[in-house]
Amino acid sequence: MASLAGEERARYVQAMFARIARRYDLMNRLMTAGQDIRWRREVVRRAQLPLGGRLLDLGAGTGDLAREARRQQPSGQPVAADFTLEMMRVGKAHPASAGFPWAAADALCLPFEGEVFDAVVSGFLMRNVVDLPQALREQRRVLRPGGRVVILDTTRPAHNLLSPFIRLHLKYVIPTLGRLVTGVGEAYTYLPDSTQAFLTAEQLAEEMWLAGFSQVGYRRLMFGTIAIHWGQKVGQSE
Repeated sequence: MASLAGEERARYVQAMFARIARRYDLMNRLMTAGQDIRWRREVVRRAQLPLGGRLLDLGAGTGDLAREARRQQPSGQPVAADFTLEMMRVGKAHPASAGFPWAAADALCLPFEGEVFDAVVSGFLMRNVVDLPQALREQRRVLRPGGRVVILDTTRPAHNLLSPFIRLHLKYVIPTLGRLVTGVGEAYTYLPDSTQAFLTAEQLAEEMWLAGFSQVGYRRLMFGTIAIHWGQKVGQSE
């Protein structure tokens, strides 16, 4: 996996998520001891979706963030978008998914006009994109002025006394659990590898600044292995 780049890496990630789609939500709950539900609630709260506002759940997977947006803001208009059809099929079958649209979408070239969303949120997407600056620029493009972006993802933790235990959890516990639950241990070997290869929380914040977002901030979670980042669009799209 480490040797893959560009389109080859994108195809690998897409095929991997297709294989684990039916057990994806269960694995998220098990890996995080259910904490991912609380994190997604915070993501939607930080999006500050106005009454009747439009929210894009990008890299939606099975649509957890879109459903949470509908729960928090019943008058809102969430849209769930992903590039893995199998994940969306699982998500659309969820009883709480009725009433909002789904779209096949590449995060690097979104099929939406500019300035149509009041918020763009994502959960565990950004470490998987092959061109992070372009993905951030696309999110900014589709946001209305004043709109907010909120990103939930893994992040490289700082070295501390817990580092050996964190590495043990990432490299052995999660792959073993993934193999037992999904039958696809490779997918959950990818998770720690992609986490270690991804940016630190500080570096992702800098990328957001460079993409044109203002009021950028972040909060680390789960012993520094997870972070929520946020920012706001000021001014017009280029």
